Amino acid sequence: MVAQLYCFGESGNAYKCALALALTGTPWTPVFVDFFNGGARTAEFRAINEMGEVPVLVDGGRTLTQSGVILRHIAEASGQMRGASAAEQDEILRWILWDNHKLSSQIGTTRFLANFLPEDKRPPGVIPFLQARLKSAYRVLEDHLAERDWVVGSAPTIADLSCCGYLYYPEPYGFDRADWPAIGRWLDRIAALPGWKHPYDLMPGNPADRA
Repeated sequence: MVAQLYCFGESGNAYKCALALALTGTPWTPVFVDFFNGGARTAEFRAINEMGEVPVLVDGGRTLTQSGVILRHIAEASGQMRGASAAEQDEILRWILWDNHKLSSQIGTTRFLANFLPEDKRPPGVIPFLQARLKSAYRVLEDHLAERDWVVGSAPTIADLSCCGYLYYPEPYGFDRADWPAIGRWLDRIAALPGWKHPYDLMPGNPADRA
């Protein structure tokens, strides 16, 4: 049975999982969730994920939610991008948890407020506050990647996919590769992996569809 990923193009968390499926050669098909028209808040979708969020992966009779859980499942099922030892797997989990708390969650909020929420509904001061916090997170990642190719170990893992998920999007939210050269080189290495695609090419839905 081909895995199904409930997703939409603008979701960086869904992109992490779609990219893991693509890079591991896992057969999958996207199921578009029309988030901007309430698709994640319907009773039908909440029957699949009570949290009302994408991504959701349906694979082999299992329904998995939360990007970190899905990434781990894909790595275990494929035997790829999972780390070469128990110590590496612990380190991968550490970086996924850091990303979820310090990087992706704050990028997702900042990018949404700055690009997808009408200007008159944006809470004053929140975007600059989040951008300041994000600079600290970028610095942690920049310093970590300064003398290494990958976040953990000597090969790409799901830690890389978790941390990179939002950084390929074109909408402005305060991240400029030129300011973070080690991150930029790392993003180029990931983009050179066989099977890599831009989020708007890998998943259905993008801002142009609503223009």
